Amino acid sequence: MLELAGIIILGILAQWVAWKFKIPAILPLILIGLLVGPIAAEYLSEDGSKWIEPIWNGEKGLFPGESLYYFVSLAISIILFEGGLTLKRSEIKNVGPVITKLITLGSAITFFGAGVVAHYVFGLGWDLSYLFAGLIIVTGPTVITPILRNIPLKKDISTVLKWEGILIDPIGALVAVLVFEFISVGGGGGFTKTALIEFGKILLFGTTFGFTFAHALAYLINKKMVPHYLLNVVSLSSVLMVFVLSEIFAHESGLLAVVVMGMVLGNGKLKNLKELLYFKESLSVLLISILFILLSANINMKDLLLLYTWKTASLFAIVVFIIRPLAVFASTYKSKLKLNEKLFISWVGPRGIVAAGIASLFGSKLLKQGVEGAEYITPLVFMIVLGTVLLNATTARLFAKMVGVFLKRSNGILIVGASKPARLIATFLTKKGKRVVLIDSNKNFIEKATENDLEAFNVNIYDDELTDNIELNDVGYLIALTGNDSVNKYALNNFSKAFGEHGSFRLASSTEANNASEEEKYGFVTPKDDYINLSEAYRENPNITEVKVNGDTEYNNILKILENEEKAVPLFIQNKKGIYLIAEFEKAKHEKKDLVISYLGKDIGDTYKTEEEKLKV
Repeated sequence: MLELAGIIILGILAQWVAWKFKIPAILPLILIGLLVGPIAAEYLSEDGSKWIEPIWNGEKGLFPGESLYYFVSLAISIILFEGGLTLKRSEIKNVGPVITKLITLGSAITFFGAGVVAHYVFGLGWDLSYLFAGLIIVTGPTVITPILRNIPLKKDISTVLKWEGILIDPIGALVAVLVFEFISVGGGGGFTKTALIEFGKILLFGTTFGFTFAHALAYLINKKMVPHYLLNVVSLSSVLMVFVLSEIFAHESGLLAVVVMGMVLGNGKLKNLKELLYFKESLSVLLISILFILLSANINMKDLLLLYTWKTASLFAIVVFIIRPLAVFASTYKSKLKLNEKLFISWVGPRGIVAAGIASLFGSKLLKQGVEGAEYITPLVFMIVLGTVLLNATTARLFAKMVGVFLKRSNGILIVGASKPARLIATFLTKKGKRVVLIDSNKNFIEKATENDLEAFNVNIYDDELTDNIELNDVGYLIALTGNDSVNKYALNNFSKAFGEHGSFRLASSTEANNASEEEKYGFVTPKDDYINLSEAYRENPNITEVKVNGDTEYNNILKILENEEKAVPLFIQNKKGIYLIAEFEKAKHEKKDLVISYLGKDIGDTYKTEEEKLKV
């Protein structure tokens, strides 16, 4: 009981440490596992036993016999299902051909390259060499996301790395499973007819079970045949059932089945998907915490000593510094990515839970089958996992600065609220060359924004997920435009540091607008303009008009007209250097000539129209 409670407590403590110091959680989890496992047995325990013994050894241990590997299999199935839920076809289309090449051509280069290196450097058989290579294909999002979250990068770079990690996890798992099947069914002797039949069974039953049960579960949920309070546990039990049933019909097909099930559900019209995703994400965090400590603790010191050789360093260096860059440069050939961007993507490739979990599972099974060299699989993969995580966690930010992909100035704009006026403003700024992201808890608003080719996310401002989105790393301006004063204030109070590096602005509240004086400034527009004024101006004339001005007198006259007009709201001022908010421009005290004032709402007269008259968006 003490050991089981200790794993959970230490696991969550490691997750907190990772959050506090902005490092991937895998790093402290593996270190804790090694500490309570092989290190404790060798140096800290008087009787030479581990503080946490994952497998029952006749006297102590958490899991008797094969139970640990059953638990590992079930846990990985849940983790991969949760990963499958996050895969959206629409998002995959947006990241371009680079992602497709990375997960196909890049995976092939890594697979064959690492297999050859493992064979010639460590002297492993070809079958075990390619099993090792299949396991290290993956670059898990659970380790990439914490690294990238704290590095301001161009959206293209962070998106490529994020989606590569998400998409390549099930691909790497499938390749490793298929190679393992070749070894097991073919007796380690090659690609036999029996092994090929097993491949077909894995693909057939894995895909069929995943697809069928995903639609069945979606039907039950959408028809409200499952009560709300049972939604999460029914979904969890369905995942486990699909995994087990698929395994019964075709050994090692369960992982493919749950990935397919997650992808189908994630891309279907499933109600309560977001709630289901939150539950699975929380469960995955707990399982990852337990798994890494268990798997690390299960390694013995003699296994670690197998790596105490120059061959280990050579293998790691070739995989990280030669094979990874080769895969990336081949996959990004003739792409729009610049040389420094390709170099950074080549540098960041940490391995995660799928590699470690399946390596421990397959390594132990092959050891029991008496396969020569199987004792190297688990420690070698753990070496790659720990080494790449440690390397990337400590050097990614510095390397980003060295190669010039670190954004010195984040010019993206995050608008909280996606109402009609907010969408109009976002479209206007986008046409001016700005990157604008809209967020709102209203799904209908987000759908309409997406239909207008705007970048938009369905997010609850009170959730922590907003700061987890690595695609917002280049955002430096925060504008709160919702009709809820509390939400606007909350957004600025809690997210100004993360997204308002160069300025945070909000609408005046109704109370502030009614009591505003000319000297007061509340941020986004004039002190008298709250959400009601903004909405009324939009209803009066849903266009943004641009007015050319020259000199202080004309500038002040136009602003006075706009401030006195209830159904016209001044928004932006443009000069040769760029486009500014009214409040931002006033604060900087720019020279007031050769300017363009942009406003929303009622036409204030022909005198101040541009040659184009109006910019309709």
